[in-house]
Amino acid sequence: MADTAGAETLAETSEASAEWRDVSVTARDGLRLHLREYGARTSPHLPVVCLPGLTRNTRDFHELAVFLSTHKHRPRRVVAMDFRGRGGSGYDRNWKNYSPMVEMADVLDVLVARGIEAAAFVGTSRGGLVTMLLAAARPTVLKAVVLNDIGPAIEGRGLLRIKNVLAGTNVPATWDQAVDGLKRAYEAHFPALDDAAWDLFARRTYAEKDGRPMRDFDPKLMKTLANIDFNQPLPTMWPQFDGLAHIPVMVVRGDHSDILSAETAERMRDRHPDLDLLTVDGAGHAPLLFEPAVLNRISAFVTSAEDR
Repeated sequence: MADTAGAETLAETSEASAEWRDVSVTARDGLRLHLREYGARTSPHLPVVCLPGLTRNTRDFHELAVFLSTHKHRPRRVVAMDFRGRGGSGYDRNWKNYSPMVEMADVLDVLVARGIEAAAFVGTSRGGLVTMLLAAARPTVLKAVVLNDIGPAIEGRGLLRIKNVLAGTNVPATWDQAVDGLKRAYEAHFPALDDAAWDLFARRTYAEKDGRPMRDFDPKLMKTLANIDFNQPLPTMWPQFDGLAHIPVMVVRGDHSDILSAETAERMRDRHPDLDLLTVDGAGHAPLLFEPAVLNRISAFVTSAEDR
């Protein structure tokens, strides 16, 4: 059950009392999907499902999941998912299955397997896109949505930067090298991070084997970005976003984000009658969701949605 947690971001009592377990679910095509579940499955409170970014994993949600699952008044069940080809989930022999539509189907399989009829969803980047697809395919499972630095319109320059960073990154030999590499790639986008936060970022990004960092996603994921024409506007998802109009939505945006523009965030607020916009100072794409103020804000949002 060992994991890296941000000791400075959570009360020690919360971390000490947190319980989590690693669970496997079989997708409809037979691929193994990895989940990390926090809290009691029998909790009477609205559960939370966390979906990560393009190459990210369940560790991105550890601090949030501990906070929500050990809440003094409403301890919730939290399920964080590794999409196929990431983290502890199996790698797909067909890289074309690394698509939001297939990932959405995987989410639905997970919900059925784990007995979750409805939940609040927290989607970071790619996970937010999958959440918007769920609004069209299975709207009744969504009771509240937190979109972490993602919206219906993606800035092409930001996606191109991510592609270039991933293509130019070699697996570091040591954890110090991992931190240094992340600083070189992201320091301009996350000027507020201190040394402890950079170490947390590294431990979330890389898995560990024999004490050394290792890549935690299928390199074939890069093929999904190969044919994008960054000279043209990227496709938008405004109809899918409008499908969230019936439920509360919170948008978390880093003020240094080059994926979710301030203009798109404001347009989202104009189109949604019940949207809560939180801007995280000193954060780029995507906010790490470990600051106490951010954790409290998300918790309060989920509680408010549950009470409606």
